[in-house]
Amino acid sequence: MEVSDYDWRLYRSLLPKWQERYMAKLNKEYIALLSENNNPSTNFWKLKKRIRQDAKSPGVAIDIRRSDFLVEILSLMNAGVINREDLADFSKEVTNWIDQILEWND
Repeated sequence: MEVSDYDWRLYRSLLPKWQERYMAKLNKEYIALLSENNNPSTNFWKLKKRIRQDAKSPGVAIDIRRSDFLVEILSLMNAGVINREDLADFSKEVTNWIDQILEWND
């Protein structure tokens, strides 16, 4: 599917906002992890491991390629960075394609 200029510009403008929202969620989870009633060193090493895992999430870092647009959207959805409502302003072509993929996965 060819990605329209409109959808591509919208995606590029929304992606940083989605990532910031996701990282804010991660920060809250990190605070909770650091607040656990363990030895400080245990919490530190748990946090280090968690950050290493989270750094691989598309909610933290993602290559932006127009040719991978739809795969990136699905990746963001699968990682819990965005949901279907976050796609409301995209074209019907994009939202219909996403809906079809989501139906196939159910």
